[in-house]
Amino acid sequence: MVAAAAVAMLLMGRHLTRESGAAPAHPAAPVLAADAAVRSRGKLVVHVVGAVRRPGLYRLRSGARIADAVRRAGGSTHKANLEAINLAAPIEDGLQVVVPRVAPAPAGGGATNDPAATQGPIHLNTATLEQLDTLPGIGPVTAQKILDWREQHGAFTSVDDLDAIPGIGPARLEQLRDLVAP
Repeated sequence: MVAAAAVAMLLMGRHLTRESGAAPAHPAAPVLAADAAVRSRGKLVVHVVGAVRRPGLYRLRSGARIADAVRRAGGSTHKANLEAINLAAPIEDGLQVVVPRVAPAPAGGGATNDPAATQGPIHLNTATLEQLDTLPGIGPVTAQKILDWREQHGAFTSVDDLDAIPGIGPARLEQLRDLVAP
C-alpha cells in the first residue's frame, strides 16, 4: 500500500514537472490559451479574424497597433478591405481585430451611395471620426462622442454599448445595429 502511494506521488511529481517546464510557444504561433504570465509581462492577447492568412489568437507587446496584429496573422489576403479599418489604432488586451473583406459588386452592376453596403459594418473599435460620420443619424458631434467614449472606457464589447453615448437612444441604436460591429 505504501509502495503504491509512493509510485503515485512519483508519477504525479513527474507530470507536474513536465507541465511547468513546457517550452514556450513560438512567438509567431497562435496562442491557444489565455496566459496570466503573459499579461504580467506587458503582453496582450488579441483575436484576429476576417481577411487574414492565419486567423487566430496572438500575443503582442503592449503598445502594439492593429497593423502589428494583422502582420502577426500572416498579413491580409487580396480580398481584404484595409481602408475600412484603422491600422494605426492601438491594441487592447482581449480585442478582436476584424479585417473586413471587400464587398462584392451589387448584382445589378450599379454603384451605390451607401457606405455600409460597400464596406460592410463599421467597426466601433477601429473606426475614424469620418467613418462614424457616414452612419445615418450620426453627425460629427456624435461621432466624436463615440471616439471619446472609446478613449475613456476602452474597446466596445457589444453594439449595445452605444446606448451609453449621449444622443444615441433606443431608436437610433436599432437603426445602427446592422451597420456597426464592436
